[in-house]
Amino acid sequence: MQKRAFITICFGFTFGVFVRSYIPIDFYSVLLLSIISFMLFLFFYFISKNKWAILVLLFLLVFSFGIIRFHIADQASLKSEAILSDSVGKKVSLSGLIIDEVNQKENSQSLTVEVKSGESLKSDLKEFKKGPTLATKILLSVGLDEDLRYGDEISFSGTLEKPENFVTDQGKKFDYVNYLRKDGILYVMKYPVIEVVSEGNGSKIKSVLFAVKEKFMEKINYAIPNPENLLMGGLILGEKSAFDQGLRQGFVDTGTIHIVALSGYNVTIVAEWIMKIFAFLPRNLGIGVGIFSILLFVLMTGGSSTALRAGIMATLALAARATGRNYDVARALILAGVLMIIINPSLLVFDVSFQLSFIATVAVIFLAPKIEKYFQWVTPRLGLRDIITVTFAAYVFVLPFILYEMGNLSLVALPANILVLPLIPLTMVFGFMTGFVGLILPILSIPLGLVSYLLLHYELAVISFLSHLNFAAFTIPNFPLVLTVGIYVYFIYKIFGREIKEFFSFTQQPPSSSLL
Repeated sequence: MQKRAFITICFGFTFGVFVRSYIPIDFYSVLLLSIISFMLFLFFYFISKNKWAILVLLFLLVFSFGIIRFHIADQASLKSEAILSDSVGKKVSLSGLIIDEVNQKENSQSLTVEVKSGESLKSDLKEFKKGPTLATKILLSVGLDEDLRYGDEISFSGTLEKPENFVTDQGKKFDYVNYLRKDGILYVMKYPVIEVVSEGNGSKIKSVLFAVKEKFMEKINYAIPNPENLLMGGLILGEKSAFDQGLRQGFVDTGTIHIVALSGYNVTIVAEWIMKIFAFLPRNLGIGVGIFSILLFVLMTGGSSTALRAGIMATLALAARATGRNYDVARALILAGVLMIIINPSLLVFDVSFQLSFIATVAVIFLAPKIEKYFQWVTPRLGLRDIITVTFAAYVFVLPFILYEMGNLSLVALPANILVLPLIPLTMVFGFMTGFVGLILPILSIPLGLVSYLLLHYELAVISFLSHLNFAAFTIPNFPLVLTVGIYVYFIYKIFGREIKEFFSFTQQPPSSSLL
């Protein structure tokens, strides 16, 4: 019963957040539902003892909590939005703090600035009215010549705008408004006039992490030419914003964009390879090395929330594959996902990287072991069989989501990943060594950079060749939601069918063999 209660609580809360993400529901009606559910739950739990009624009422109770949690977050966002709502479309002068790493793009930079209600605001029509201290975030687009860093306090002036949704190259409407809103970014401003007021006002820890990351990338760029250095930045730090459109599209068309994304799947594969390198160590120590490599990856990316979420999922997937205790780790994965949603309920629907990481991690833990028997013909040397199995499992499992969300179907994804992935960990090792040695003595990093360059050049050549094939990829702009849901219902039934039947039949289950 405890396992069923755990699953009921987690999925009930998640479903509540999911529903409220799409449908505005009256807060007081939900509050009334939660009170009634709680009172009936107490009755059936202490008096009636009806197990089905207890689970249903527990589901309704946590379902209400999910709606309430999203409502609270949404109301906080609306209050922050109100700070500057009257100034949209007007020329304003503001001051604020750069609260995240400055993101370098191909032709511009983007930075997130937090503006508090107590800061000065001038427009052509009004003076700012002071009230309770609130904060809102603005995404600034600036030129590459601007020298700005995390922790800088700046004053800036320009036309304040609200973000707008747009249609992607694949014909899909991208919900850019909620994509930014999930991170608390409610306004945008393009190419404002900026003046740095002071420096070093951010977190000391984040400042150090960002400074190390910047210096590290500087040494990699010194030893590895362009565009190979861009790929190395994506592999090691998830830096893909500086890719030109052609290179980015090549990764998308070959289904290899995950290797330069901060996803639990990508980090898991790299950590597994590092474990294989240290296979001569005792088993627990080898797992520890793999987990340490994940921690190092998160730190090297600057400790961003996206990297942290990917690191948590990768750690759980690694523990599952290393110990074989899939269902114990699955409960930890579900709990970790729910905790992330509690902290930021917008992740569930509006953060594609969170969704992809979670789906791919489920595939790595559950689907890969089930299909491994079909890849016995692949040599196990250098972990090639594991790599192909995990790659196939993850790609098949995330494909319906990719088709629905992005509308892109790659027909060369499997051969591209098979040809590229086995060399990725080795490439990353040489990349780390190139950057690390470069910090100590730059001239010694050149030989290491040469090896890195040869590996990167091969990987880019494979991606370029396959992406230019006429049949490499095509677009499905309106992949049906009903079909997407149906496919995942089928996947879930095939993987967890027995456990689902046991859940609804209330039969006794062995504790080590059931998710529920």
